[in-house]
Amino acid sequence: MTTTLDAVADVTASEESLRRFLYGLPGVDQVGAEARAATLATRSIKTTAKAYAIDLAISMIDLTTLEGADTPGKVRALAAKALRPDPTDPTCPPVAALCVYPDLVATARAALGGAPLHVASVATAFPSGRASLDLKLHDVADAVSAGADEVDMVIDRGAFLSGRLQQVHDDIVAVKQACASSGGQGAHLKVILETGELQTYDNVRRACWLAMLAGADFVKTSTGKVQPAATLPVTLVMLEAVRDFRAATGRQVGVKAAGGIRTAKDAVRYLVVVNEVAGDDWLDAAWFRFGASGLLNDLLMQRQRMSTGAYSGPDHVTLD
Repeated sequence: MTTTLDAVADVTASEESLRRFLYGLPGVDQVGAEARAATLATRSIKTTAKAYAIDLAISMIDLTTLEGADTPGKVRALAAKALRPDPTDPTCPPVAALCVYPDLVATARAALGGAPLHVASVATAFPSGRASLDLKLHDVADAVSAGADEVDMVIDRGAFLSGRLQQVHDDIVAVKQACASSGGQGAHLKVILETGELQTYDNVRRACWLAMLAGADFVKTSTGKVQPAATLPVTLVMLEAVRDFRAATGRQVGVKAAGGIRTAKDAVRYLVVVNEVAGDDWLDAAWFRFGASGLLNDLLMQRQRMSTGAYSGPDHVTLD
């Protein structure tokens, strides 16, 4: 891989050059990727390392509510939980971000006050990504002007799968520009690939590189609305992509695994894969996130068990 940041403009100059580059990427060994993910998932870690991993996982969560029935009251309650996940234990870290629909961003920002937690908002016709670019950019501008400092956009998978790679690239570029021009310091852009619809690991790798070439700050597995969502092999392929992209260009890009990650055991497995595949530079909320709602509760229960020696059970944490 010889791409440099100076060469990115050449790679993305045309549909033909973009296609040539993306289809020239090394193919993914499906059997090898799945076998390596399965092997890493069996790694056992010591008690002290597990306690560290649980706190790290909590600090990496984008605490999320993306339901049609969401209310300001629910968002305010979730904001309180994001700030103090375990009200009985001040040593429990806060989560990384609160993720909501654009119309609830202002509520989330007000509820968090001056706390240094991020407010993330899904935009660009989430979860389908099927809307005009003007509507997508308006969606982003609304979210950022209301206080979102992270935007989770979703690509048009139909365009990607039908080979309209330049369209997908240019949409991401335009959304990235909207994030930067809508006020303040600009919002970080997470690009959702919806890997469950991309059909092959090769497509996952290509979509990662396409998003990164277009300026993504994060690549994200899923909306959580499509199955399968995040899986260890898919996340492994994405971690290889961001690792290789940094080696080639010098720019580091984060990864967000979202959808279906519900237990502390699962979260620890993902952290092992992050460490083994991308390296410990990514073991930080600035570079790896979990998009989740129910995961936090299990992490809190396991944390309490390790602290007290007793398993509290689900009725000792709030229902979201």
